[in-house]
Amino acid sequence: MPKKGSLLTFRPDIKVVDATIRDGGLVNDFRFSDEFVKALYCANVEAGVDYMELGYKASKDIFDETKFGPWKFCDEDAIRRIVGDNDTNMKLCVMADVGRCNFKRDIISRENSAIDLIRIATYIHSIPAALEMVEYCHDLGYETTVNIMAISNAKESEIEEALQLIGKSSADGIYIVDSYGALYMEQIEDLTAKYLAMAEKYKKFVGMHAHNNQQLAFANTIAALTNGASYLDATVCGMGRGAGNCSSEQLLGFLKNPKYDIIPILKFIEKYMEPLKKSGVVWGYNIPYLLTGQTNRHPRSAIAATKEKRKDYLQFLLELDDKE
Repeated sequence: MPKKGSLLTFRPDIKVVDATIRDGGLVNDFRFSDEFVKALYCANVEAGVDYMELGYKASKDIFDETKFGPWKFCDEDAIRRIVGDNDTNMKLCVMADVGRCNFKRDIISRENSAIDLIRIATYIHSIPAALEMVEYCHDLGYETTVNIMAISNAKESEIEEALQLIGKSSADGIYIVDSYGALYMEQIEDLTAKYLAMAEKYKKFVGMHAHNNQQLAFANTIAALTNGASYLDATVCGMGRGAGNCSSEQLLGFLKNPKYDIIPILKFIEKYMEPLKKSGVVWGYNIPYLLTGQTNRHPRSAIAATKEKRKDYLQFLLELDDKE
C-alpha cells in the first residue's frame, strides 16, 4: 500500500502516547514518587505529547496493594493529586487488562474522572470479554482502544475475525502490540495494512506498541507510522517491561510536526531518568531478551535471566529450545 507522508511532512492525525509510567511501572512495581510522575506529566505537556498513560486499572481483589505503587491501580484521588483537573491540551489514559480489572466497580463515569481514554488489553482468545469492556467504558463516555497483545502468536484467521468484531464495536481504535519484540518491519507493514483496512472501513484509527527485544522498537514504530498507523506509543529512555519500548526521545526527534519538542524530555531524562538507572532499576536490550524475541517467546525467562545476571547465553538458548 502507498506510504503515508514523507520525511519532510507531518500528518495531523499522528498522536504520541507516553506509556512510561504504565509500561515502565512493570519494571519497578509502579513505585514512582509523586514528584517523578508530576515532573513527567509537566514534561509531556511541554513536549506536545498527546496522551499520557498513568498506569493500570488493576483489581485490588487480585493484586495486593502493599506490593505495588499507586499506578498499578490509578485511583482517582492519586491521579488528581498529580494533574488536578488536567487543564491542558494533553489527554490522560489508563490500561485495563481483561480478567485483571473489576471495571464495573473501579471505572467511574467519564464526567467524574480525569481520564479520557481506557486502553483495553486482551489476548486474541478473550476478545468477547474485551468488547464487553469496550461497550461499558464507551457508555460511560470514554474513548476506548483494543490492544491485542502477543499478536506475533496469533493465527491469521484469528486476527481477521478479531478485526471484524472490533470493527463493529464502539472502540475508537485498535493497537498492533508486539509484546514479545518478535516482529520485523516487513511483518509490521503487513499487519498495519490489515488493521488499516478494517479501521478505514469502520472509521477507526490504528495504533502501534513496540518492544525492543531485537532493537527494532523504533524502526517498527516508524514502519507502522509510514503505512498509516496514527497513535504511537513511546516511553522515556525506552523504559518498559524487559527490553523496553520505542523511546520518546527517538520518536519526538523523528516526527516533523513543530508542535513536538524534545527539549523538555531531555531535561527530564537528565534530572530523573539517569538517577533512576543509577538506583538499580534495570530495563533495556540484552542478549536474553534478544533470544526470546528471535524465538517469539514471552520474555519472562529473559526477565529471570536478567535478574540472575546470567551470561551463559548459549545455555539459555538451549533451555528455550527445550521448552518447545
